Amino acid sequence: MDQEDLIRRLNWFYSLELNQVELYKVQSKQFKDHYAGQVFERVAAIEQSHVDNVAARITSLGAKPTLLGEVVSPILGMSLGNLMSLTGLERALQLNMELERKAMSDYKKLVQDLVAGGEDPSGDLCSQLKHNFVDEHLHTALFDTLRENLMEDKIETL
Repeated sequence: MDQEDLIRRLNWFYSLELNQVELYKVQSKQFKDHYAGQVFERVAAIEQSHVDNVAARITSLGAKPTLLGEVVSPILGMSLGNLMSLTGLERALQLNMELERKAMSDYKKLVQDLVAGGEDPSGDLCSQLKHNFVDEHLHTALFDTLRENLMEDKIETL
């Protein structure tokens, strides 16, 4: 993969992660009276770290993170967060899991492509992408646990 393709793919993650930050911030406010609101707030902070590390990687490659992502993704995230919240907590958690699975799938594909092409000799980029993947996996598992507990009326609060 050439550098232009890598930057394009990293910009996809940049946009996706920005979208997730805003989505979870909105959901944290919409469900502030639930434990899930606290979870969404924390997940938004983790997703912001992904935005930051992907942006830094793009910059280190001599490019700038996409302006489209900076402008459109937060708007989409806020809109989606508001719409998803209207469907109720259980459905919002389900939709969040689908979004997280998409991120995981895309992270996995990029790591595979980098490894197959021998294009990350230091392993630094793959390591960063794998860490982001792990976070997305943890978010999916957490959302699933919340959804199951909600369905069984066993959700905990702090």
